[in-house]
Amino acid sequence: MSLTVTATFMLADWIAKGLADGTFERFGGVIREVGTKHVVTWLKDITANSSQMPTPTGSSPNLLNLIFSGANLAGSVANAAVTGKGLGVVNQRLGGLEQASFGNLAVSGVTLVASVANAAVTGKGLADVNQRLGGIEQQVGNIHQGLQQAQGILQVASAASVLNLGVAVMGFAVLNQRLNELEQRLKQSEELLNKINRKIDIGYYANFKAAIGLAMNAFTMTKVENRERMAIEAINRFLEAEHIYTDYTDKELEQGSQIADEYLLTLSLAYIAEARCHLELGEPETALSRFQEGAKVVRSRTQKYVDLLLTSNPAAYLQPQFKGKIDLRRLTRIYQWIDPALDENAVFELQRENLLKIAQDPDKWAESLPAAILSRVEVAGGWFGPNAGDLKREADKRLPEVLEVIESMVETNRRFEAYQTEVQAIAQLGITFHDWLKLTPSIESKPDGAELMYIIPSQPLKLQLSV
Repeated sequence: MSLTVTATFMLADWIAKGLADGTFERFGGVIREVGTKHVVTWLKDITANSSQMPTPTGSSPNLLNLIFSGANLAGSVANAAVTGKGLGVVNQRLGGLEQASFGNLAVSGVTLVASVANAAVTGKGLADVNQRLGGIEQQVGNIHQGLQQAQGILQVASAASVLNLGVAVMGFAVLNQRLNELEQRLKQSEELLNKINRKIDIGYYANFKAAIGLAMNAFTMTKVENRERMAIEAINRFLEAEHIYTDYTDKELEQGSQIADEYLLTLSLAYIAEARCHLELGEPETALSRFQEGAKVVRSRTQKYVDLLLTSNPAAYLQPQFKGKIDLRRLTRIYQWIDPALDENAVFELQRENLLKIAQDPDKWAESLPAAILSRVEVAGGWFGPNAGDLKREADKRLPEVLEVIESMVETNRRFEAYQTEVQAIAQLGITFHDWLKLTPSIESKPDGAELMYIIPSQPLKLQLSV
């Protein structure tokens, strides 16, 4: 059976149901079966490029818009003149509804239109049409509510990440923007680092961005030999960036530094930039091997950083003052990234003794905090500097935000790893990367406010991640 994919702006009911009942899980930019890990859907950001998103010719009207115009439509029916012309207007507007589709909602326009056409020109005929329209609006409203719930199940909107959902969206312009953001974050850290006589080198960011500019120029070349030559030069610079930022990351992790995450994220971007060049050159096998190597390098260092931020006593995140802000489920999701076999009970058992330790001596934990969370120079104290109590009070203020940083790093790493599945899918589907980039719904117009596009294979794909 040949494999095909369908692009849609609408989350299918069966996928939403699978996410709700735990049959499916979101892993970065893919939705996959929990047991087999087979991919059933890719997610693709479209908000950033919504203005460029093509609108198919002759596409059907979108029901998200019809939700808001439904009241006007019903009003038109109710106020239509009891004449053949009035029913003709209703018939026309019902025909528009008939063309629309939303998930598995089947609006039987043929039957409805026939009912309107044959309705006696009486108040009873119009009342029947109005009643049936009300039923349609109710179904649309229910589905819209269901999609909002599904968006919550996906937990995409709240998942902060430097990386987009899908390597197809991580073009060179996006990579350059992310680099600028990371460079600014490093510059903001300089003042604090100067207080502890730490110097940081951000000079290589200029070289990295120059390499991205080189890649962007390469793939606008019309002559193949010029494009390949310039792309290879860019790839060599990205390889250099990978080595440099691996070294920077390791040194900052060793010191428990506040800027370890910036270098780690920059390292991820270097691997993505290199792999993207190989994809643009039509070399998905090479791109996959680079993603696989990058996944191992980035994953091991991300875990070190997560361990660092969990501190010597992760139970600190479960202190009573964080009730309503941090719960065991959030901590469990982080531990499940480290070891998927862990559940909430197992995580609680890991923290049972830690809870006792922090209850017996609440200030001692703060003395061993890494600079990534709190540096002593940031805390005001007495003549001899801050004591353990001072450190503890300041650390407690920061922990909710630190947990968000951990969650962001985990989400970013999952998205990076999930990029492998896109490259593997291209090979299994027998299409080019440029064809993958062009995937878009052929019979739908983009709903206002839509944030995601869903790419669904005709059957779940068995794709293996390297980590």
